[in-house]
Amino acid sequence: MLSNNKGMAVIAMLMAIATGGRLAAQPQGRAMVEDGTPILGAPYAIAGTRYTPVDPVYYDEVGYAGTVEGGSQGGTTATGEAFIPSAITAASKTLPLPSYVEVTALDSGRTILVRVNDRGPMRNDQLIALSPGAAAQLGIAGQGAAAVRVRRVNPPEQERAALRSHGQAAERLETPAALLKVLRGKLVPVRAAASSPLAQPTKPKPAIAQAKPAIAGRLGADFDRPAAAPKPVTPPAKAPPKAVATPAKAVPAPKPAPAPATAPVKAGGYVVQVGAYSSQSRADALAKSLGGRVEAAGGVWRVRLGPYTTKQAAQASVRTAAGKGFENATIMANDAR
Repeated sequence: MLSNNKGMAVIAMLMAIATGGRLAAQPQGRAMVEDGTPILGAPYAIAGTRYTPVDPVYYDEVGYAGTVEGGSQGGTTATGEAFIPSAITAASKTLPLPSYVEVTALDSGRTILVRVNDRGPMRNDQLIALSPGAAAQLGIAGQGAAAVRVRRVNPPEQERAALRSHGQAAERLETPAALLKVLRGKLVPVRAAASSPLAQPTKPKPAIAQAKPAIAGRLGADFDRPAAAPKPVTPPAKAPPKAVATPAKAVPAPKPAPAPATAPVKAGGYVVQVGAYSSQSRADALAKSLGGRVEAAGGVWRVRLGPYTTKQAAQASVRTAAGKGFENATIMANDAR
């Protein structure tokens, strides 16, 4: 049998061959760390904002990334591992430790795989904190806070092993320009809120009359929709004017109210719903980028693609939406025929 050191060398060589040599050489003399059982930890607060670590199946948010120069526990991370500046690691406020995410720089579309093994950043206006090695690989070193997309993934074991050995995984394909435009449009409300959608204020804020902007970040279904929308009230019909005995100027009958304009819908048995939003402008922008349409329903705006005459065509549309970053698109019966 091969010794542990020779075995690791063979594994590293095979991973480099499998990825076309794109995996970085592993540092010499440094032991590979283990993933172990994921750690969540107790809720905590940063500058009055409360964060609760969770283990979501689907995590996809946009925000700002900073750079961390040391572990949250001095020279170590929250997992107890030594902080290695050149390793491709990051700190997250709520994700399990460890976990793996794809981080995309929204100015360039460049995407890398990162291992999350620490808590942070300890400020409310940043979504994630990257190690110097991760920031350099992403191309944002020295930029301060950089706009990013953070998406949780389940990479193959060979890529996990590369990161646990303090090496690099192969870079992903660049994000399409159309999707980058949509993601950048979500940055303003995120920055205004200065927190993750999972953050909860420690003290309840008083209700105000002005509408609160939706916190962007989670793609697909909008979790900021109102609890219930008031039903439109139809005014009572006016009684027709009574006839008079004396000649008088005829009173014109009231014109019927015009029917609300709706988007024309072609015949088809299926539609694909990408998401439902409480903001009409946000829904319009997304529909325009995907070539879909917006339908109003009960105080929310639904972004839909189609209709399609066959389920196979609808399934192809779902795959297309997933390729653009919208993995929660669902096939529904066309209720607008």
